[in-house]
Amino acid sequence: MSRNQLVLKASLLAGSIYFLCVGLAHLGQLKVPGLYIYYDLPSLGYQDSLIAILSLGWSAFFFTAFTSPLRNRGLIAAILISGALAILGLCSINARPELEPLGGDASRRVYWIETAVLFLYWLWLLVFHTLAGWRGTPAGEE
Repeated sequence: MSRNQLVLKASLLAGSIYFLCVGLAHLGQLKVPGLYIYYDLPSLGYQDSLIAILSLGWSAFFFTAFTSPLRNRGLIAAILISGALAILGLCSINARPELEPLGGDASRRVYWIETAVLFLYWLWLLVFHTLAGWRGTPAGEE
């Protein structure tokens, strides 16, 4: 397995662990910045439950991709497309004037920082998915 493939594999596992933590934080209503993008906005229990379910699903997708990146190239592509759409959605929410964080502009800056970190992680995955160069990899070396 090439270095780029190993980095991609480790990055997918990190994503699985991150989304597992997001899901658990939302189940427990632990409003931790980074695990809750909008950590200082009020939320209802059903909203947290929905986000937890979706995050745990993302964790499963990332873990499945991690187990065999070569066999799951299509899943990785779907993760990248879905991730891009999610990041665009977060940008749209962050830019809404009616969004009134309890911490004012300071909280809004944190939302943007969290979104930027997710974008950098997405970009990292995209780069290493591209660099992994799956062609010519022997079947037993994934």
